Amino acid sequence: MFTGIVTDMGEIRALEQAGDLTARIGTAYDTAGIEIGASIACDGVCLTVVTLGDDWFDVQISAETLSKTNLGSWEAGKRVNLERALKVGDELGGHIVSGHVDGLAEVVSIQDEGDSTRVQLRAPDELAKFIAPKGSVALNGTSLTVNEVQGTVFGINFIPHTKEVTTWGGVKLGDKVNLEIDTMARYVARLREMS
Repeated sequence: MFTGIVTDMGEIRALEQAGDLTARIGTAYDTAGIEIGASIACDGVCLTVVTLGDDWFDVQISAETLSKTNLGSWEAGKRVNLERALKVGDELGGHIVSGHVDGLAEVVSIQDEGDSTRVQLRAPDELAKFIAPKGSVALNGTSLTVNEVQGTVFGINFIPHTKEVTTWGGVKLGDKVNLEIDTMARYVARLREMS
């Protein structure tokens, strides 16, 4: 489990396709404190550490994960949002995030508003019903509050701090981002279906 509070911006150092895709990710984390088999959210996708170095770790990415996320567009030099898994007693600063991406949202509008940036994204039809104003979503692993929703399009406001400590400072029109809907929204919708 994660919180959607990004704690490092890693960098893709190498990619190797041999069966599954292996990605080497450079990090500022103290890798001496990471165990083989640990889960790290990489752009919001829960991935398992399979190898460690002094300032990097390797993860393997299955074809299934590549088909459901934007990880297939990774290339050497790309920056990615990183978050280590929660430990019992950790502060829950964002919202409960599983690292299981539901689909891809597309950036359809970017507009500066003062020092902040308003970004509008289009969600897939089947996921839009789970997104509500003032609700939470995880986008590329970042816990964010939804400002408004119009059909399948929803808006997020990025403050300067978020743009500085995550990859959101480099967002571009047309970007496809990993979308994880709020777990609570999923359960509420399921309960309504059953009643």
